[in-house]
Amino acid sequence: MKTYHPSRAPCPVARAARLLGDRWVLLILRDALLGAERFEEFVERLGINRAALTSRLAILQEAGLMQRDPPEGKRARYLPTDKARALVPLYTELAGWSAAHLYAEGETAPAWPPRPG
Repeated sequence: MKTYHPSRAPCPVARAARLLGDRWVLLILRDALLGAERFEEFVERLGINRAALTSRLAILQEAGLMQRDPPEGKRARYLPTDKARALVPLYTELAGWSAAHLYAEGETAPAWPPRPG
């Protein structure tokens, strides 16, 4: 299982990349910020295997980005902390950059954050 080891790099981008550079971490946080709370919701929405999700949720908890409620037992909810919610502008910028540079001509990027349907 992956574990979280904070970066000691002097560069702030390198420190952030150590935590956020994992594809699953970015997607788990995205879905948490969009309202996913339960383990099974993340599995279903992301198609992530249970072991990978378990390790990433542990990393996010260790890093202070997710909170497990209740801390022990079954049927827990995984909630983004204020530290995670502070990443919303980063997700907005990342989505804007992606829309501007990673979609083919004539292809439309979905809005971020997604509009309630």
